Amino acid sequence: MEPLLLTDVERAVRAGWGPDTCTPAHRPHWSPDRPARDQCGVTAMVLNDLLGGQLIRGEVHVDGVRTDYHWWNRLGPGLDIDLTREQFGPKEIVTGGVVIPRPPTLARLREEYELLRDRVRGGLGLS
Repeated sequence: MEPLLLTDVERAVRAGWGPDTCTPAHRPHWSPDRPARDQCGVTAMVLNDLLGGQLIRGEVHVDGVRTDYHWWNRLGPGLDIDLTREQFGPKEIVTGGVVIPRPPTLARLREEYELLRDRVRGGLGLS
């Protein structure tokens, strides 16, 4: 098997996003103009499957008030991968970033994660 290239992984992830892989509460607002919106949790889990590393969770603040959380991946010291960072508008500031252990099973967003995982694996030619 050939090694995975990050450009190929990113392409497969972006091609896999849709309203059915984002947070259910955001589905009515999902748009192909902002496809990364509310895809961060499932995207971070899929990247963790493929690349390992750590799951990182930060807080999203608007006017100093936490409005949400944001997830991304850390592959090593100083090497963070965040494929969904562009989802935020200019007033949304991501702060912090703590390592969150991967849960042994997923309760929240399990169906969305499995759908994105399968699309990405298919896009990369993985069984």
